[in-house]
Amino acid sequence: MAASATVLEDQSSLSRIDRLFFQLEKFLTLAGGIVILLLVFLAVTNVLGRWAFNAPINGYIDWVEQSMAFMAFMGIAFTQRLGGHIRMDIVVGMLKGRTLWVVELISTFAMFVLILILTYGSYLHFERAFVNGDSSLDIDLPVWPAKLVVPIAFSILSLRLLLQMWGYVRAIIQGTDEPVAVPLIEDAATVAAREAATVESAIIDAEIALKKAQDSNDQEPLK
Repeated sequence: MAASATVLEDQSSLSRIDRLFFQLEKFLTLAGGIVILLLVFLAVTNVLGRWAFNAPINGYIDWVEQSMAFMAFMGIAFTQRLGGHIRMDIVVGMLKGRTLWVVELISTFAMFVLILILTYGSYLHFERAFVNGDSSLDIDLPVWPAKLVVPIAFSILSLRLLLQMWGYVRAIIQGTDEPVAVPLIEDAATVAAREAATVESAIIDAEIALKKAQDSNDQEPLK
């Protein structure tokens, strides 16, 4: 299973487009995170309102249901760009060079075709809800905004897959072992070393902050 990956960059047109598109993906992921944060506040307010005033939020279940699409799909292209999707690397991890990039290109193309089909189907669901005025059960919230999120997220994912296929084709032509704009899976030793370095850096930062706090307390004049 893909546990961690890195994406290389250079000054090529592909890499510049990849970095620019990544800004959009990060923005959408941030928007999805904000929705999750708002949902947490909504849940806390609902629980406290029910407990303290016997007044839960009207239509709480409806709001939660509508937020699910934002939480599940807004960051899907971001995850694909970083190689955070779930897949089996037992066989692929043993491949090298052009053979690896050919296999990656085939699997990415298959994913691209599947996502195009899902995009079309999800758009039909949105269109049906928008035209018919479909709404939630309790407080009649319109459901088309949540259904519109899915084809939009899938469309962005399709563009990400196109960029990655471009990267794999470029790698096949050039015969390079380190292509840009595609997730390169790291081995377990590299992942462990990077995580250890992150933990060590966090410990050093905490020690520095603690030392500054102690120095500040020592410098305060006695009253």
